[in-house]
Amino acid sequence: MESLKLSGEVLEGRNVVVEALRRKRRALRHIYLDDAAKADEKVTEIIEKGGKLVRRVPRHLLDRVSQTGVHNGVIADADPLPELSLREVLAANPDPFLVLVDEVQYEHNLGAILRSALGAGVDAVIVPVQRGKGLSPVVQRVSMGGAEAVPLIREGISSSLAEIRRQGILVVGADMDGVPPWEVDLTGPVAMVFGGEDKGLTDPVRKRCDVILGVPLLGNLESLNVSVTAALLMFERQRQLRQRGD
Repeated sequence: MESLKLSGEVLEGRNVVVEALRRKRRALRHIYLDDAAKADEKVTEIIEKGGKLVRRVPRHLLDRVSQTGVHNGVIADADPLPELSLREVLAANPDPFLVLVDEVQYEHNLGAILRSALGAGVDAVIVPVQRGKGLSPVVQRVSMGGAEAVPLIREGISSSLAEIRRQGILVVGADMDGVPPWEVDLTGPVAMVFGGEDKGLTDPVRKRCDVILGVPLLGNLESLNVSVTAALLMFERQRQLRQRGD
C-alpha cells in the first residue's frame, strides 16, 4: 500500500506551505500535493519553489495522514523551526513588541493569535513551557503561515515578565475591567499579556503588569474570545504608531 513519508513536523494547507517556502526559516523534506489540484496561484508557487520536493499523490493519501482534517490538498514534511530565547529576541530588537499568552488551551486561539501577530508586527509570542499549546499542526494551519515568521518561544511566563520588566518594557495585561486601550500610549516597547480562555489573567501575572487594558463592550456582552481581544489590542498599537507617523 502506498504511503507518505512524514518523519518531521507536519504542515497542512497551501498558505502554511507557501509561507514556509518563502520565509526559508526551516528546511522542507517532502511536499505532497493532491494530484487533482488545479494550478492556482499558490499551487503554482509551491510547484515552482518546491521543485524536486513536490510529489503528486492521490487525495485519499493526504486525507489518511492529515492531523487537522483541513489540508487543502497540500501536506509537507518539515524540519522543526529554529528555537529562539527571549534574550535573543530582546538583543535583536531595541524596541520590541512582545505578546505573552498564558494557559491558552485551544489550538485555534493560539493559531489565530500568531496570524494577527504577524500582521501587527509582533517580534515574538511567548507561551509557557508546561501550560498551553505549542506549534501543533492545527496551530500552524490556523496561523496560515504566521508561525513561520513570528517566533514562538516556550519559556515561563513569570520569568519572562521579570526579564521584560528589567529591560524597562511596558507590560500591559488584558482583562475585562481594564481601561480602554486608546487611553494608554502603546507606541514604545511593549509586552501584551493575555490569560487563558476561562481564567483570564492569574493574580501573579496581573501583579506584574504596569496597566490593565480592556475592550469596552456593548450589548451586555461580558467578554470576547481571547484571540479577538489580542487582535484588537495588537492593532490598536499599530493604529497609534500610524497616527504618530511611524
